[in-house]
Amino acid sequence: MDGKGVYIETYGCQMNFADSEVVSSILSKAGYTMVADIGEASFVLINTCAIRDNAEQRIRNRVRELRARQGKHPRLRIGILGCMAERLQSQLMAEEDNVSFVVGPDSYRKLPDILSRVAEGQRAAEVELSTVETYADIEPVRMGGNGISAYISIMRGCQNYCSYCVVPYTRGRERSRDPETIVAEARSLYRDGYKEVTLLGQNVNSYHCGGVNFAELMARVAEVSPRLRVRFATSHPKDLSDELLHTMASYDNICKCIHLPVQSGSDRILKLMNRHYDSAWYLDRISAIRSIVPECSITTDVIAGFCTETEEDHRRTLDLFKQVRYDYAYMFKFSMRPGTYAEKHLADDVPDDEKTRRLEEIIALQGQIALENNRQELGREYDVLVEGPSHRNKEQYFGRNSQNKVLVFDRNSVEPGQYVRVRVTDCTAATLIGQLVD
Repeated sequence: MDGKGVYIETYGCQMNFADSEVVSSILSKAGYTMVADIGEASFVLINTCAIRDNAEQRIRNRVRELRARQGKHPRLRIGILGCMAERLQSQLMAEEDNVSFVVGPDSYRKLPDILSRVAEGQRAAEVELSTVETYADIEPVRMGGNGISAYISIMRGCQNYCSYCVVPYTRGRERSRDPETIVAEARSLYRDGYKEVTLLGQNVNSYHCGGVNFAELMARVAEVSPRLRVRFATSHPKDLSDELLHTMASYDNICKCIHLPVQSGSDRILKLMNRHYDSAWYLDRISAIRSIVPECSITTDVIAGFCTETEEDHRRTLDLFKQVRYDYAYMFKFSMRPGTYAEKHLADDVPDDEKTRRLEEIIALQGQIALENNRQELGREYDVLVEGPSHRNKEQYFGRNSQNKVLVFDRNSVEPGQYVRVRVTDCTAATLIGQLVD
C-alpha cells in the first residue's frame, strides 16, 4: 500500500452506487488511486444504507470483519459514508472504534482533506446536510459496471416524510440538478459507448429546475439518441402525471417500465404512513398507465406488518396485488427506524412472527402473479439489450427488454452491448427464456 489506494464497498440503493462514482471522481482528481483489490488499499470506504435495521447490522458486521485485516495492516483506515454515517454520526465511531471517519452524503467534497487528516492519525466526522449540493459539476467515475448501463443522479434528498422512512433525515431536503448538466452527462455517456441510462432520485416525479419538469427532462434525455435507452427510478404515486405517461408513450427509447411503490393496500395504513394518497388514487394512476402506455410493466414496494396493521389491512394489500398484477415487487416486513415519526408516535405492535407470515403470503401471491404474467409473454418478440453471460449458464447471455424483464438466450455470435431480437419460448416467475430471431 502506497498510502493513496482507496477501496470502496457500496451497499443499498442505486443512489448509493451513483454516489460512490461521485466519490471516486473527487478522490481520483485529488491524487488518490481507486483500487479493485482491498489488499492494495490504505483506505476502505463503506458507502452505507440505513433504510432497514438489517442493512445497518450487515455493515456493522463488515466493519468488525475488517478489524482482522487492520491487525495485519495497522495503517489501514476505515471510513463510513452515506446514510448510516448521517444517521449515527460520531456515535458510530464510538461504538466501532476501528472506524476512523464518518462522512454524510453532502460532505463528499471534503473527503480529500479528511483522508489526509486521517492518514496523520486523526479521526473525523463530517455530516452537515446541505440545501444546495447536487454534485452537478462532478463527472462520476464509472466503477465496476458493464460499460453498457449507467446511473445519472438528477436530484438529491426527499421531503415527503413518510412516517417509516429515514431518508429525509439522512439525505436532507429535495433539490434538483440543472437539466443541462444532466443532458450533457447523458450525451457524454452515449459518446463513451453506453447504451442505457437510468435517471435517479428519491422521487423523480417531483424533479423541477429552471422551469423544466420531469416529463420535459425525460424528453430531453431521450432526444440525445434514439439508440440510448432511458429508464428512471423511483416514482411517487402522488406525483405521477399524465404528462409523463404521454412522454413515455411518445419516445420508443424511453423504457416502458414504472416502479410505483404502493407500500400498503389499506387506506388506514397509507394515512399512518403519510403517503399522501389512498388506494383509489393509486389505482387511478395504474389505470392511467394501462391506458396511456399499455405495454408498460409495473413494479412496486410493499411493507408487511406496519404499525397497528390488522388482518383486514393485510387482506386489502393482497387484494390490491390481485387487482394490479405487478410484474415484480420488493417485499419487506416492517422495521422500525430510530428518529422517524413512526418511532416517536406509533406502536410497533405487530408480532414479528405475524409480520413474517403476512410477508410470506405476499411473496407467494406475487410469485404466482409474476409466473402467470410471464406465461402470457410466450411467443412474443422483444428487442433486448445484451448485458453479459447468464449467472447460471455461461453458455448463455442475458439482457433486458424495454419492460425491464430479464431474458436469457444462447450466446451464438452476439456480444454485450448489442441489441438483439429475442422470441420468448419459456419462462419462470423471474425470467423469460428465449431464442434469437434472425
